[in-house]
Amino acid sequence: METELNELREFFKNDRFATENGAVIDEVGENYAQTSLEIQPRHLNAVGGVMGGVPFMLSDFAFAVATNRPNGAPVVSVNSNIAFPGTAKGKRLIAKAECVKDGRSTCCYLVRVTDELGNIVTEAMITGYKITKSK
Repeated sequence: METELNELREFFKNDRFATENGAVIDEVGENYAQTSLEIQPRHLNAVGGVMGGVPFMLSDFAFAVATNRPNGAPVVSVNSNIAFPGTAKGKRLIAKAECVKDGRSTCCYLVRVTDELGNIVTEAMITGYKITKSK
C-alpha cells in the first residue's frame, strides 16, 4: 500500500490547485482516499471562518485520488452536491472519500470533511464519469 500511496502522491503533485493550496494525500485504498490540509490564514473568509471553497476543493481532491490511478481510465466529476452542516473548530481539515456505487461508466462517492476534532464541516455527493477511449 505504501508503494501505491507514493505513486499517487507523485501522480497528483500535478494537481497544482489542490497541492499549492496545501492539500496532501494521507491514505488510499480500494475505492477510498483520505486527503487533508492544515488551515492557514489564506483559507479564511472575511469573518474568520474557513472559506467554503476550501472543503469543496479538498472533497474534489479526495474524490480524484479515490477514483484515478496513474495507469487507469480517467474519471472526471460530472456532478457535485455539497452541504455545509458545521464549521471547523480545529486547525486541520480531513476529507474521506468512500465509494457508494461503482458502475460501468459512472461512480458515486460520499465525501465527508471534518476537522481533527471530529466536527463535520461538509458532506458532498460526487458523481464521476469514467472516460473510455474510442475505438
